[in-house]
Amino acid sequence: MLLIGSHVGFKKDTQLLGSLEEALSYGANTFMFYTGAPQNTMRYKIDNALTNQALEIMNEKNIDYSKVIVHAPYIVNLANADNLEKYNFAINFLKSELARCEELGIRNLVLHPGSHVGCGIDDGIKNIANGLNQILGNTNVTILLETMAGKGSEVGSKLEEIASIIELVEDKEHLGVCLDTCHLSDAGYDIVNFDSFLETFDKLIGLDKIKCIHINDSKNEVGAHKDRHENIGFGHIGFETLINIIYNEKLENVPKILETPYVDRLYPPYKYEIAMIKNKIFDKELLTKIRNN
Repeated sequence: MLLIGSHVGFKKDTQLLGSLEEALSYGANTFMFYTGAPQNTMRYKIDNALTNQALEIMNEKNIDYSKVIVHAPYIVNLANADNLEKYNFAINFLKSELARCEELGIRNLVLHPGSHVGCGIDDGIKNIANGLNQILGNTNVTILLETMAGKGSEVGSKLEEIASIIELVEDKEHLGVCLDTCHLSDAGYDIVNFDSFLETFDKLIGLDKIKCIHINDSKNEVGAHKDRHENIGFGHIGFETLINIIYNEKLENVPKILETPYVDRLYPPYKYEIAMIKNKIFDKELLTKIRNN
């Protein structure tokens, strides 16, 4: 079964119910959201009544809630511990975010591994693992380390780096991976030959660790290390490659989440991109249709 959805909003007044309604309007059967603004760590109280209403609707529509994803805010950085106050804040915030996930019944939280900001890749890996060892161990939520594009001092653009973090973390049961197609391409991986990539991933980490895939085209060529998402089929990765990834039998039960940009920064493309993905036919006039509708 194809599990396809997108990033959706999570607003104070509607919360999970609003997120679900937005996802359903796109024709999605899964989705991803931030439990507050992605650019900061301000959070408001979870409304259990709204959560329960959303769960009832998902049950009616046979949506597997275990495949719904939360994303941690971008600004949380475990890779640099030079400023202990900031480092400890990141650890404590992620603990509280996992508690919010548990209150919501969410099982998977995507996390950018972080940027070492000059301390070096090896120390960055150790800092991330040390932070995760303080965060994991008493939670039912799995943290998914996202593969990164390698912009600046990002940790996690190489599978070996992700593998090294996992090796150093004690609670491996609650640690997984989120693949991002744009990030993988920008990091230099040949995802046109995706089965070959999966073989490499399986040897280094294990396919069972892949719990989510962000489906994005890229504005840049392979190896650019820039991380600029593009709409499906309109970038350098291309529609056929993305379709082959989405429908790869080895990842059939893994949720695929669109993070493609709004058209002209105004119009959400997800309803149209999801329909195109379901039909497996690229529509080169898609962006014009979105603007006109």
